[in-house]
This record gives sequence, structure tokens and C-alpha cells, in this order.
Amino acid sequence: MIPLHDDNPTERFPVVSVALILACSTLFLYQVSLGDKAGHALVIALGSIPAVLFGKQMLPPELALIPVEATLISSMFLHGGWMHLIGNMLYLWIFGNNVEDAMSRPRFIVFYTLCGLIAALSHALPNANSAIPMIGASGAISGVLGGYLLLHPKARVLVLIPLGFASQLIRLPAMLVLAFWFVLQVVNSILADSTGGGVAWGAHVGGFVAGLVLLPLFKRRSVRLFN
Repeated sequence: MIPLHDDNPTERFPVVSVALILACSTLFLYQVSLGDKAGHALVIALGSIPAVLFGKQMLPPELALIPVEATLISSMFLHGGWMHLIGNMLYLWIFGNNVEDAMSRPRFIVFYTLCGLIAALSHALPNANSAIPMIGASGAISGVLGGYLLLHPKARVLVLIPLGFASQLIRLPAMLVLAFWFVLQVVNSILADSTGGGVAWGAHVGGFVAGLVLLPLFKRRSVRLFN
């Protein structure tokens, strides 16, 4: 199921969420403008490569643009294709505004970043020998989804269920939509190839759990859970 909109207004304009969407989109357009070869080099330089992160391999000097630890952050702003970008930004647009609304904007930045870091390490630690760069905002956004689940499990989400000519638009509780999403990530992480290639399902799981744990620590005291 593909979420399209939630019936959950906010008190403030989601400045940070919009800024993240613009930053990811701008960097992706720059990445595409470089062409295949230079764009791939950018992914190698700024993506988070487990084997490099843990000192098992070294990047060529011309690609070591930033400290290796900093790639855990820079990797969150790179994407592997249009659908990767659009899917991530759609989830951030739908669910990020309410999570941002539940805390101060500086706290939301820290919350988002911590979820992304924990997600990246959730993928990197079991795949320490992998030379495949991990990129994308999925891990941090997974944390946003975990936070949203705690805040608004009863909110109604308009979702598209793609069934060809029989596709359906229906409204479902956020708890059902996000629980389905999380179970799908867990199942895929179990079935995934142990080489660490493809989608970093473990990062999605780690980010979601991080969001569940961190949200109560970052929300404003006046904000109630399970609304």
C-alpha cells in the first residue's frame, strides 16, 4: 500500500521537513547532472560504505572528500534513483510534519539525525565487510514513522492499494499502515542476501525502532502519545 495523505493537521508549518526534502532533491538533481561516472564517484565518496567505515578498506585519495565518520550523515542526502527519492520524500512529507510538530525544530533535527545514524549502523554492523555504499534518507525517515506511530496511531491515512485495474483508494488507521510497513521491512531483512547489497532493510528496521525509543524523549511534555 502506498500512503498519499493523512488527515492530521499541524499547528506549525514543517520548516525542517520541507528543508530536508529540498536538500535531498537538490543534491539528487546535482548528482544526476554529473552523469553516470561522476555521479557514481559522488556516491562512493559520500555514501556510507561499511568496509571503509570500519577500516577494512580505504577509499582512493581523490574520493576521500570528508572524514569517513561524516559519511553516516552525508549518505542520508543521496539517493539511488528517481523512485528511491520520490518514495522517501513522499513518506517524509506525509508523516514528518506531525512528528516535527510534536517537538521543537532543533529537537526534530537531532531526532531525525540520530534515527538516521542508528539506522545506518544497524545495516553496517552486520555487513562490516560490505563495499557497497549505503545511501538514502530511508533510515532517518523510518525513525519518523516510528515516532508517528506512537503519536498518532488512530490518524486516518489515505492509501493506494495498487491492484492494476482494480486499484483502490481507502483510508486506514495509521497504526495499520505503519505496522504493515514495519512487518514488511522485518520480513525482507530476514530474507535479504547476506552480502549487504540491494535495499538496506536492516536500516529501515533499526531506524523505526530508534524512532519508537527516542520519540518520548524528544517530544514536548504537553504532547500526548497515542492520539
